[in-house]
Amino acid sequence: MKTSHISQQVIPKGEEIKGQDLREGIFNLIQADYPDFNEDDFITLTELNNYRRLYLTSLITLEKGELAVIDKDVMEAIKNNSILSENIQDGKEAALTFGERIADKVAAFGGSWTFIITFFSFILIWMFINIWMLATRPFDPFPFILLNLILSCLAAIQAPIIMMSQNRQEQKDRQRGEHDYKINLKAELEIKLLSEKMDHLLVHQNKKLLEIQVIQTDYLEDLMKQIKKS
Repeated sequence: MKTSHISQQVIPKGEEIKGQDLREGIFNLIQADYPDFNEDDFITLTELNNYRRLYLTSLITLEKGELAVIDKDVMEAIKNNSILSENIQDGKEAALTFGERIADKVAAFGGSWTFIITFFSFILIWMFINIWMLATRPFDPFPFILLNLILSCLAAIQAPIIMMSQNRQEQKDRQRGEHDYKINLKAELEIKLLSEKMDHLLVHQNKKLLEIQVIQTDYLEDLMKQIKKS
């Protein structure tokens, strides 16, 4: 049974990784933490995966010079094996100010059929009162200057409020895009780690197959020698 150079624990059979089988970058990374580590020492598959994650982090850092905040979140998620998509909103809705909530409600109401029907009915009632009910002394006679003033003020106030809500919606869309980017990046890196692990398993299986073939060859040679003797 082999012993891990890092944890000094006995390695389960089939999970031992020899130093000479490691990639140069990962080997150097382990040596930076354990200077006495050499090609004849062994580590476990779990320890190898941890250093693979650290190696991927260092590669991205070297490639981009300085990690953005988004990439740092992804690297932390990979190191801790956490899920990025579990808290997409991060409590953003609960942190809205009173003005932002009002803007959302005004934008939602202003873009509905309820608002259109209600306001159109209000205009008709206004015109009906000033033309027929108060025909002799209307408070806003034709061409309804007061009504036009009210409509103009409403449009002037409603437009910036709706723009405020749209700006918030754009910010939410941008946050969703950042979450999608982080999740896709983490998936790509995890696929690379999985590919490395599969490569290790294939190499390990190939070694076992070669050992079996060597034993079978020895058996055949022994049989041939016995046949020749007989």
